[in-house]
Amino acid sequence: MAEAHQAVGFQFTVRPDGVDLKLSQEVIKNIYLSGVTAWKKRAIQFKNGVLAGVYPASPSSWLIVVIAMMSSLYIRIDPSLGMIEAIKENLPHREYLSVQTRAVLSAILFATGLWLFFIYLLRYTLKALLSNHGWIFESHGKMSTSTRVWLSLVKMFSGRRPLLYSFQASLPRLPVPSVDDTIQRYLESVRPLLNSDQYNQMEMLANDFKDSKAARLQRYLILKSWWGTNYVSDWWEEYIYLRGRGPIMVNSNFYIMDLLYMTPTHRQAARAGNVVHAMLQYRRKLERGEHAPLRALGTVPMCSTQMERIFNTTRIPGIETVFCRFLIFYILSLRLANCIFPLIVSLPWARARIKYFGQGGNKVSLDTIESAAFFLTLDDERQGYDPANTKSLDSYAKSLLHGKCYNRWFDKSFTLISYPNGKMGVNAEHSWADAPIVGHMWEYVLATDCFHLGYTEEGHCKGDVNKGLPHPSRLQWKIPKECQEVIETSYLSAKQIADDVDFHGLLFHEFGKGLIKKCRSSPDAFIQLALQLAQFRDQGLFCLTYESSMTRMFRDGRTETVRSCTSEAVAFVRAMEDAGATNAQRLALFRKAADKHQNMYRLAMTGSGIDRHLFCLYIVSKYLGIDSPFLKKVLSEPWKLSTSQTPQQQLNLVDINKFPKYVGAGGGFGPVADDGYGVSYIIVGENLITFHISSKFSSPDTDSFRFGQHICNAMLDIQALFKTENEKKTVEHATHVHLENGKKHI
Repeated sequence: MAEAHQAVGFQFTVRPDGVDLKLSQEVIKNIYLSGVTAWKKRAIQFKNGVLAGVYPASPSSWLIVVIAMMSSLYIRIDPSLGMIEAIKENLPHREYLSVQTRAVLSAILFATGLWLFFIYLLRYTLKALLSNHGWIFESHGKMSTSTRVWLSLVKMFSGRRPLLYSFQASLPRLPVPSVDDTIQRYLESVRPLLNSDQYNQMEMLANDFKDSKAARLQRYLILKSWWGTNYVSDWWEEYIYLRGRGPIMVNSNFYIMDLLYMTPTHRQAARAGNVVHAMLQYRRKLERGEHAPLRALGTVPMCSTQMERIFNTTRIPGIETVFCRFLIFYILSLRLANCIFPLIVSLPWARARIKYFGQGGNKVSLDTIESAAFFLTLDDERQGYDPANTKSLDSYAKSLLHGKCYNRWFDKSFTLISYPNGKMGVNAEHSWADAPIVGHMWEYVLATDCFHLGYTEEGHCKGDVNKGLPHPSRLQWKIPKECQEVIETSYLSAKQIADDVDFHGLLFHEFGKGLIKKCRSSPDAFIQLALQLAQFRDQGLFCLTYESSMTRMFRDGRTETVRSCTSEAVAFVRAMEDAGATNAQRLALFRKAADKHQNMYRLAMTGSGIDRHLFCLYIVSKYLGIDSPFLKKVLSEPWKLSTSQTPQQQLNLVDINKFPKYVGAGGGFGPVADDGYGVSYIIVGENLITFHISSKFSSPDTDSFRFGQHICNAMLDIQALFKTENEKKTVEHATHVHLENGKKHI
């Protein structure tokens, strides 16, 4: 027990002549080293905070400016145009200062003011440059002269060796789109999904909203955009994630898998130890702000705000809402009694927490878990991809998403899951950040685990055993009978949700990003159109489709929705199913639909999306007590096909061309609609695309395996269009060469 270890280090004896106090030298040494480490950490954080605070300038540049101003005192040149003299005459208590001292202080104050002015000038110049998004609308592979000049200016004003948060003050704010543009794009997005009567009714509601209530709501939204750093993100977190009263297991949390083909060691304890070590290295760099900021094109910075809450964060349930609490304490290795886990995924958790875990030993144990950096669970069932088992990815996904319902801590920012065969994975809570943030950490961890820490030939961790570490202590729980009954009810509810999840993991090996790019198409647009074709073949109709796009080029940006089911996509799908259409017609419609999708994706990334604007207008209407049938209708529409692309190679720590077996399998999420599909896809290198498909067994209309087969066939059918076109071009080229040779012969 921990108390016993403390007793060994600290002993005292009461004697008639006083108290004989004995302290262990080892304990004193550890206390001293702990204090030194803490002060070093504070000093590094302070230093990096200063560096990020004055970026793109540096503290040394302040010294240069001061020296330059001081030099002017001796060469009798006044670059301040009399301002130094004015400061000197207005210094407080100047009668107690010599003339020389006043001159030096005045020069330092002026130099500091000038230095700060240049910092803000550089920042606002960079912010103005980053507010230009024309580059993103240029054709892939082509860059105009103006964009090249713009990129050069961004690089020039970005400074050298930025830290993680160096660009935060220079990022532009997310703009509020005009109501007219948003409504026009919305009506365009629902046109292929509604018949004429339904569309006319929706158009009437939209126009009535635009003419009567929209202007007032928009004014409040613009005011919020001026006052806050982002007009969407705080409301999105509160109302989409924290105000929801349903279970977050399956419905909100997502998962990320381990390496697909490789397992560095099959020893569970060794793998878990290395991965935890790598995570703590990542956290150390994160606390110091030493990670390089993510930058598009290697130049355009992305917002890093979400990374602040990766560790030591948990959801705290309340009766009305949930709080995302950021805690900084200490890390513990622990295994928790399974009994209270089911409560975490159910509505009674808020009340049960107050009643049974609000005081005494239960509160101490619960605080220990919630204040930990993250949660580690050691599973007892083997998981991972097995080529000989076609269901292995399905089982692996379900294990990561919900486990046994009682062996994951779903409220923690993330749960690290370790399997007995050495495989790992992550279950992440969604309110604090989006998948790319967790993916960034996971890429660092896997690369560090495999290529830096490594293992011995026997599969053990490298290095010497530190026998001075404290032993883990068992958490104490007292669970009364009435609480056990609540737990049992919650467990049965959670198990019903978990058992209803129909998962299918699909590895598409036929081709990947390399071939798609040769077809002069965006890989994302290619896959999205394949999903539309698969959806129509599976259901016989089109549906509202959600694709997640990021808005992290703006301060505190998170996501925006791309409505992938466009009129152009519908026309392409109908042509694919029309036996009378030619491949040339289908290909022309594909290119038109792909271009439309790309443009919508770019609009979403640059702050001109549809759904976040309408969502915020709806929130303002609720605050003001304004009833809007149009906004109610929009916000109640179901997303029967919810899709997302998980980014790979954000850090480029591993050359997957050189090490093709060290690729991740990506991750996924549960179905959004009871009768719909959730599809996460990952473009892995040049020759592999993985799909994570989810639905519900309880729906008679969906089948994840069947949908996966439709995706495969749709991908191949679209690729065949380009194959036919290439064959035609080859024949035309051969005919042309033959004719030219004939002319030469004649």
